[in-house]
Amino acid sequence: MRRSVCGEPLHQPMAGPPPPVGEELLGLPPRTPRPYSRADMERLDGNTPIPDHLAGAIVALGNFDGFHAGHQAVAGRAIDRARAENRPAVIATFDPHPMRHFRSDTPPFRLTTLDQRQRLFAQAGADAMLVFAFDGDLASLPARAFAEHRLVERLRIGGVVTGADFTFGKGRDGDVDVLAALGREMGFGAQTVAPVDDGAGTISSSRIRDFLTAGEPREAAALLTRPFAVQAVVEHGAQLGRKLGYPTANMRLGAYLRPRYGIYAVRGRLPDGRALNGVANLGIRPTIAGQAEELLEPYFFDFSGDLYGQKIEVELIDFLRPEAKFDDLDALKVQMAKDCDTARAALKEG
Repeated sequence: MRRSVCGEPLHQPMAGPPPPVGEELLGLPPRTPRPYSRADMERLDGNTPIPDHLAGAIVALGNFDGFHAGHQAVAGRAIDRARAENRPAVIATFDPHPMRHFRSDTPPFRLTTLDQRQRLFAQAGADAMLVFAFDGDLASLPARAFAEHRLVERLRIGGVVTGADFTFGKGRDGDVDVLAALGREMGFGAQTVAPVDDGAGTISSSRIRDFLTAGEPREAAALLTRPFAVQAVVEHGAQLGRKLGYPTANMRLGAYLRPRYGIYAVRGRLPDGRALNGVANLGIRPTIAGQAEELLEPYFFDFSGDLYGQKIEVELIDFLRPEAKFDDLDALKVQMAKDCDTARAALKEG
């Protein structure tokens, strides 16, 4: 039965005991409950058979790029159901994004890397992340074949939870109703979670991208439930910032969406767990001749150390001003000092 309340199931869970999948179907001993630990998090390949200890899992299925509040509702429903039925909880994602497969010339639009999604899925309470490689083989599978060969034969799922707009199969010939019907036929329960609405509309990755390209990271963070963050390895640059008294960490944007170019108040997170406040330029530095590559260049307050070669994560907290071209480096240096003061004030707000 369908419902319109945000976050409630559109398909009711199957009545009675769960279908005989996983341990029961294979004749394995029943699973015993175990406390969840982030150290247990596994990353699985969706093209290979699932390990026996994860057979019969409840799987949250979707792209989950950004893992925003709507995605978290889907994953949360799957994890709650898994715990209630004493089954593993798996969150399945697709990489590359289907849009990248069908439209390879699409500008970068990713909100999270696989590493970031794995950490977020672990924090949500999943036992494993499963990655479906979205390639020509997967794109050519009809909905029935995907359910039969990927979900049942390879993953041996106990149930699946999706968002209301989930589609799958060649030419998108499958939707949530098709998935529910296939589940009844093939022996797994399918649930659908309705969109989450924040009062201004449905929370979606598209809205988050719109906020970021408009230079509104706080609005994006409200939908993500955390700041948008870029994770990358720090590379050597021209060291101009160091010469000006503001040593920066050069980070390539890779497949990430390009937020609005400009100066941001940021918070960096180092591999050792330290959090550092700072200010960053995101863009092409128009004052510097020959600088055409898009970079994120954070300068961290009260920090001295070597970050080269380290993978760090930088959260965009607040947009301070657009990029600007200055007459000379002295004028740029004066503005950088002002930007630091503005960033410190913005970061005090949270």
